[in-house]
Amino acid sequence: MSFGSDPGRDDGSLPPVHMVIPDDARELERDVIAYRRELRARRRRARLARVTRPLRGHAAILPLIAAVVAVSMLAGTMFSLVTITPASAPTLSATPPAPASPASSGASGPAASAGLTSLPDGTFSVGGSPQPIPALKSAVVALIPADCACDQALRGLAQSANTAKAGLYFVGEGPGIAQVPAVTSRDGESVAAASSDASGVFARTYRPSGLTVLLVYRDRTARVIHGTVAASRIGLPALRALAGPGR
Repeated sequence: MSFGSDPGRDDGSLPPVHMVIPDDARELERDVIAYRRELRARRRRARLARVTRPLRGHAAILPLIAAVVAVSMLAGTMFSLVTITPASAPTLSATPPAPASPASSGASGPAASAGLTSLPDGTFSVGGSPQPIPALKSAVVALIPADCACDQALRGLAQSANTAKAGLYFVGEGPGIAQVPAVTSRDGESVAAASSDASGVFARTYRPSGLTVLLVYRDRTARVIHGTVAASRIGLPALRALAGPGR
């Protein structure tokens, strides 16, 4: 400032400056606080800019998305492995499962022979008339031994055969031939036909043990069921299945 010039102007002809200098420095405290607040805000913006600088542009976003997806897939896999319990985890069997026994389709519960057999050649007598054995189909053949205490089983067969519309033959062999008419009358329910195996074809082929029952299917295959107990367990579904092929 030039003290020789006009008051409020300097030698450079600059505009006048109005300055107020407070007598107490504490009056500047609010300005200092505002200044420091502005400095902190600038520093925060600068740090944020340094962090977000790599993410600017599409080329930088794609790797980030890929990383997030990979981490999510890894976390999901680990979670699924942790949550599988030993009881629910899949296991491999050392041996293949055994195939279903074909006997299960021919009888309802009895211990039947494993598999089907073809009917033998030969004839048996039905009401005194010879009938070819291979011509049988959709029928039940009960091979009744002499003095067979099997009335209950025979009556059950007769009732089921009547409902299933299946043919039923009470067949005697050897000493049992003479007893078959009486057994048929007593237990046949007017359904069974008294028959005989005088030539022993059934006996030689199936070697009956106690009451033996042949379940003959439509395709003329047969399933053999040995024993009075097993025969008594033959149910109506088994006899209805005789209308179809053996399986």
